[in-house]
Amino acid sequence: MLKVDELHNGVVIDHITAGTGLALYHMLELEKLHDATVALLQNVRSQKTGKKDIIKIEGDVSGLNFDVLGYLDPQITISCIEDGRIVRKIRPDLPKQLVNVIKCTNPRCITAIEEGCDHIFALTPSGRYRCIYCEEEFRVKP
Repeated sequence: MLKVDELHNGVVIDHITAGTGLALYHMLELEKLHDATVALLQNVRSQKTGKKDIIKIEGDVSGLNFDVLGYLDPQITISCIEDGRIVRKIRPDLPKQLVNVIKCTNPRCITAIEEGCDHIFALTPSGRYRCIYCEEEFRVKP
């Protein structure tokens, strides 16, 4: 059995859909953390879902933006650890804005014409995301 030590100070991102932990690792740019230790556990046994991924980060995480996690995987929980104890456990909400996470598919949108233009989507009251430039609603392609 693999054993990963408990964290003293850091964050545990838990209940990640099995097989998607590595993509989240790259999206959060965890490879750029030089003053933190990161453990990615994949296909860990879970009573609720059968399998899950977990990311444990020991060290300073103040520069990380966890907002996008609510969009990427609504089942995720984030536990903040201080002095070896969980001090806060949150389930991230849908972010009000997504920047360069999803891309506008409208060929007439400025993001398709102008190189280097950020793809920015705002959350609407209906719970969907719309491009702030052309109002195109983001739809997942079937």
